[in-house]
Amino acid sequence: MLIRNTDRDWNHRLGSEITPAALYHGRRDWMRQVAAGAAGLGLAAWAARDARAQMGTARPGKLSALPAVGSKVAGAVTMEKLTSYQDASTYNNFFEFGTDKADPARNSGRFQTSPWSVSVEGLVKQPRTFALEDLLKLSAQEERTYRLRCVEGWSMVIPWIGYSLAELLKRVEPLGSAKFVEFVTAADSKTMPFVGSGVLEWPYVEGLRLDEAMHPLTLLSFGMYGEILPKQNGAPVRLVVPWKYGFKSSKSLVKIRLTETEPRTAWVKSAPQEYGFYSNVNPQVDHPRWSQASERRIGEDGLFAKKRKTLMFNGYEAQVAQMYAGMDLKKFY
Repeated sequence: MLIRNTDRDWNHRLGSEITPAALYHGRRDWMRQVAAGAAGLGLAAWAARDARAQMGTARPGKLSALPAVGSKVAGAVTMEKLTSYQDASTYNNFFEFGTDKADPARNSGRFQTSPWSVSVEGLVKQPRTFALEDLLKLSAQEERTYRLRCVEGWSMVIPWIGYSLAELLKRVEPLGSAKFVEFVTAADSKTMPFVGSGVLEWPYVEGLRLDEAMHPLTLLSFGMYGEILPKQNGAPVRLVVPWKYGFKSSKSLVKIRLTETEPRTAWVKSAPQEYGFYSNVNPQVDHPRWSQASERRIGEDGLFAKKRKTLMFNGYEAQVAQMYAGMDLKKFY
């Protein structure tokens, strides 16, 4: 996988896991262009790229020089094959647009992603509402490739474009009393046809512990495959938490609230016996209706292909396990 190394104590041991400099600087240029477009300096280009991203058959643009398995980019080697853009943009969970995997791509066309803002409030010194262009300007952009899994036992490998959520949270200065972070998704019943249905309580709410939210692997994402996020993938800004099941990565964010108590998330309200607050990828904890010891990688030889062994913390155990030291991860699932 391609992932940036840092000086923190979660350093990777393999040189092949370090994002190559050429790719990193190329993605910095991408973010600057996106920020300029959102700010109105290149609005026509931004609108064209956004329109292309919202087409179900869209292909990555010229900015996404992504390598195939085994090919070298500035001395680095990809460790896993990327899921095709077609699969990643047409096989989704986004219940505001429907419960079938194809529903989000079919039903999200009328959803409006501009103008857009995200409020950050609660236990912070500097509560703010960030316009999309402000979010894009906050930090140099980095590309990271994450393996994402959800509770149904399927997974994808997607090159997300964004930066660590911590970059945003530092700017609002969390208070010492803040222990959790709540994330609220847009809930527009006029353009999101399943909002108001009995599937879940709306708006969709998720949450993390503050240390989880501040971890460098927790990402605010604005794009994938070198392009702006499609609506069905959580445009214009979403969360990516790669060591947890997919439903923890909230899409189309409109509000981030820091709290002292654990947020009551949508799935904890709806089915607490099935979906706990932490929802870390743990192959030793079965879902009440199926095993989570194995997974199916989308795009690999169809539905009846041999499944892969599920990895603890989705393969990021070395980076995140210390946050759960001493916890019973079968009890706190």
